[in-house]
Amino acid sequence: MGFIALEESMRLLESVPIRTAGVQKVPLPDAAGRILAEDIVAKENSPGHPTAAMDGYAIIGSDQELGRLEISETNPAGRDTSGLEVVPGTAIKTFTGALMPKGADTLIPIEHVAVEGSTICIEEPVPAGFSVRPVGENFKEGEVLISCGSRIGFAETGVMASLNVVAPLVYQKPRVAVLATGSEVLELGVCSDNPAHIRSSNNYTIEAMVLQHGGEPVQLGCVPDDRATITAAMKRALESADIVVTTGGVSVGDYDFVKDVVRDELGCEVLFKGVRIKPGQHVMVARRENRFVVALPGFAYSSTVTFLLYVLPILYRMQGRKFTLPFVTARLLDGYKKRAKGKTEFAACNLRLEEGGYLCDFEGKREGSSAILTNLLGEVGLLWLDEEEGDKEPGDLVRVVRLD
Repeated sequence: MGFIALEESMRLLESVPIRTAGVQKVPLPDAAGRILAEDIVAKENSPGHPTAAMDGYAIIGSDQELGRLEISETNPAGRDTSGLEVVPGTAIKTFTGALMPKGADTLIPIEHVAVEGSTICIEEPVPAGFSVRPVGENFKEGEVLISCGSRIGFAETGVMASLNVVAPLVYQKPRVAVLATGSEVLELGVCSDNPAHIRSSNNYTIEAMVLQHGGEPVQLGCVPDDRATITAAMKRALESADIVVTTGGVSVGDYDFVKDVVRDELGCEVLFKGVRIKPGQHVMVARRENRFVVALPGFAYSSTVTFLLYVLPILYRMQGRKFTLPFVTARLLDGYKKRAKGKTEFAACNLRLEEGGYLCDFEGKREGSSAILTNLLGEVGLLWLDEEEGDKEPGDLVRVVRLD
């Protein structure tokens, strides 16, 4: 299976049917950040009756011509107004949020009248209907207020609370097993005096991204470059997770066993292995029924970029949504010499918004291998150069993936 273009790999991934991870009811206070699996529909009008929008006096609008009105009653918020009625020549003192009394069509603010005993004198008339919230001002019965597939934020939470949605139906969080491979990687907290060891970071970087994008990470730590050990770990992961993400062991070295295990031991269908991209050209995506294995390269920057490209689309579709890389057009302040001819290239850059336009540069970004994860610190993006694109000059407009 030869290397394919980025666009072809994306088409292959999009063409694969992916079921959602399931649905569940969760209490509304616990639903923030989850993805709705149902439409939220208004079952009634809000408000259901004309309502006072401020403190004032409920009146018949045309009565303002009389100049003086008799105060007949007081109407606080929360009172049942079925027995209240404004008759010509009278006013009912009414507070914010109270239902408008029968017969009243206007609310004149307290500031617009002078109170003299049991009467009000109209000092500044208002238009008929002033400060009365009409039926259905918030929403109308039968209206779809929040669509299926929406992420629940503070506004969605508040709207559902106003509708008495106790436990919305949401998509279950896909379980994403994360496994780092390599005899050189050292787990957090483990000590070693072997200078060939490096501290494992990939699995924790990926775990953080899974959490950020709505998944439930299953941290499996590190395993050495041993085929039997990797096989056992990946079989356990595939049994319990919707997506298995590995880092390392997917290239062409003598100790790169992951690609062989996926093909020969797990019974997976390989969708593709090898994409003409930099970084991360040895990425592999495979599936077994509705479970997926995404084998990422071992270098930290490579695994992060390929996670964005190939894991997030699967993770989002399992939550009933579609993921597309969020990119903007930016003006390049520095020149950029493309490093990978004939490949799609992603390069970490600084990205900022100034005077309504995006600017990008490479100040402070280290040049070197695809292991430099520190290039993604700060306000950064990924300069995206297609296969056919070449070097860029200062002032050129370029495509940049936002990572904020």
